Amino acid sequence: MALLLNTHFHLAIDSLRQNRGRTFLSALGIAIGVASIVLILSLTGGIDRLISTNSNKEYANLILVRPSTTKSVTDNIIDELTSNNQYVKSNLTLEDVETISKIKEVSAVAPLAISNSAITVNDRVHQGTSIVATNADLEKILGLHIKNGQFLDYSLRENVAVIGYDIATQMFGGTEAITKTFSYNGQQFMVVGVLDKVEDPINFNGVDLDNSILINIKYASTFESSIQIQQINVRTNTTDDVAKAVDSINSGLAKAKNGDQSFELITGDTNLHPAGSLLSIISSMLTLVASISLIVGGVGIMNIMLVSVSERTREIGIRKAVGASASNILLQFLFESIILSILGALMGFILGYIFAFLISLITPFAPHISWEILGITGAVSIIVGVIFGIYPAIKAASKDPITSLKFYR
Repeated sequence: MALLLNTHFHLAIDSLRQNRGRTFLSALGIAIGVASIVLILSLTGGIDRLISTNSNKEYANLILVRPSTTKSVTDNIIDELTSNNQYVKSNLTLEDVETISKIKEVSAVAPLAISNSAITVNDRVHQGTSIVATNADLEKILGLHIKNGQFLDYSLRENVAVIGYDIATQMFGGTEAITKTFSYNGQQFMVVGVLDKVEDPINFNGVDLDNSILINIKYASTFESSIQIQQINVRTNTTDDVAKAVDSINSGLAKAKNGDQSFELITGDTNLHPAGSLLSIISSMLTLVASISLIVGGVGIMNIMLVSVSERTREIGIRKAVGASASNILLQFLFESIILSILGALMGFILGYIFAFLISLITPFAPHISWEILGITGAVSIIVGVIFGIYPAIKAASKDPITSLKFYR
């Protein structure tokens, strides 16, 4: 049996070599589909690794307090991306922040009230600027680094702000922006600090800190009556304190809210980054779309194999006349189809990672290379080769030897 399979393999290779141009173009159809899938999986895998690495190393002792909702995580993310409201509705308050800060296992608490608003710098209005109302603990929780000046401090004037690296460059002409002023919601603010570049567009806060302005949340609440806290970041003393802190926060907030449980606590590596759920959905959808090109490539292989069967009708007749069975003929042509698919898969795997690497040069995400992706694409390619090669192979195997011997090209 092994000898027979080896013979079929070499016959298929010889046949494909005789038509190198046609073989390359047929394999190219599969290669494009495989390259698309590899590109998507490697880039999304790189993003997922970035998310999980950050969670494991930096935020193992972090708890997020958010308003509870009946919507899915994905729906919440979409709502935040498409909402035009200044603040997302929330039942979290500054009193809740005070309650959490009194728990002994907690070392830092930072609320986040995020809005996209207009600010005025030197009589020039900048629309859609990300304003983050928070407190001084955010620096400790996120491990932020200050390039110039200092972070928010209650001992300073209330109307002060810390700005992101890109905001400083774009709106104030550079990172030397200390003491410069801007107006927001009718209030005048002075810049006291500029953040060092964060370069973390995906994070559990949903905030691009490089393009954000941080202000004192207690001061913001004095002139913005509708301010809503979308999230409270809580850091415990150690990772061992997380479970106990969760229980204490649950009971403390429930008591403060008279039994109202309309909030949720999130811990764990994956839950800290809800964008991961949306990323998985997008990745699956893009992979499904890319798979369509594999079907197109499979149709191309079927077309070429049907042409090959027609051209080699006399060869089929001769082989049957000297004793080849229908199964022998079927396996020979099926081997050709599978080899075409595997060649296309190898080409696509290489092309996919080349494109992923090139894209990674202009993004902060390194492509994720794994044997799992190679295995998936290889298995899918073999399946495509079998599915789209079986009909031409059956057609070749069913040819009558007498009629085939009479065939001339």
